[in-house]
Amino acid sequence: MEEPAPLPPPDDGTARATAHFAERPDAELFYLAQHAARYPPAVGAAAVAELQRRALVPVPAAPGPPPAPAPPAPAAGWGPALRALLPSRRFWATPLLLGLNAAVWAAMTASGVSATDPTGHELARWGSNVSSLTLPGQPWRLLTSVFVHAGATHLLLNGFSLWLLGVLLEARVGAARLLAVYLASGAAGSLATLWYHRGGINSVGASGAIFGLYGLLLTLLLSKQLVLDKFDRRAMLGLVLYLVLSNLISGLSGNVDNAAHLGGLLMGGLVAAPLALVGLKPVTE
Repeated sequence: MEEPAPLPPPDDGTARATAHFAERPDAELFYLAQHAARYPPAVGAAAVAELQRRALVPVPAAPGPPPAPAPPAPAAGWGPALRALLPSRRFWATPLLLGLNAAVWAAMTASGVSATDPTGHELARWGSNVSSLTLPGQPWRLLTSVFVHAGATHLLLNGFSLWLLGVLLEARVGAARLLAVYLASGAAGSLATLWYHRGGINSVGASGAIFGLYGLLLTLLLSKQLVLDKFDRRAMLGLVLYLVLSNLISGLSGNVDNAAHLGGLLMGGLVAAPLALVGLKPVTE
C-alpha cells in the first residue's frame, strides 16, 4: 500500500479533522489510525472516529457500573455455631427445640425430680412413652416423650447432637422443614418402640428425632442437594454412616432403645426427608 500524500496541518482540532476525514478512503484512515503517533492527536482521533462511524472498527463499550463487592467470607471457628444457639428470623427451629428440651428438664428438676436419675414413675408423670398408657388412650405421649430425658447426661448428649445437626441442616432446608422432620421422626421412633417392645416399655428421649435428622442429612447427600466436591461428599457420608452405626452398635448393650433409633432413621430418610426436599434448591458451599 502506497503512503498517502502529506496532510495539511489541522487548523482547529478534532472537529475540523473529523469533517476532513469523512471524505477520505478506508485505506488512508487505517494507515493514520495505525501510525497516529506520527501526527497531532486530533488527526489520529478523527481517523479512528470515522472508522467507527463506518463500522470498520468496534466502538468501545460504555463503562458499566462497578462490580458489586464480594460477600464477606464466613467467619471461621466456633463463632457461627455458638451464635446459632440464639433464634433469628431465618434460624429458629434448632434453638426452639434445644430450649424446649432444656425447659422440660429444668421444670422436672424444679418439681423435685432427680436431675440425674429420675425414676420410671416420675418420667411417666412427665409424658414418657409407656406401652400401657400411650395407645390407644394417650397418643400425645408419642411426642411428649421426645422432650423428656432421663437425667442431665442424657439431655446433654442428645442436645449436643441436635445442635450440630441443626446448625448444618437448618440453613439448607429451612426452619419449618427441619422442625417437621424432627417431630415426624420422633413420633415414628416412639411408634417403633411400642411395636418392638411388645412386653412393655417406658421410653424417653430425642434419639428417634435426632436419627431422623441423620436420615435427612443422608438424603441431602445422596440426592446431591448438598453441593460438595466428590472428596467432601464421601467424607461426610462416611462420617454420618459411622455415627449412625456406632450409635446402633452401642445400643445393643445397655439401656438404649435401638427401635426408636431405627424408626426415626427410616422416617427421616425415607418419608419425611424426601417430602421436605420438594422444591428445595441446591445450596453451594
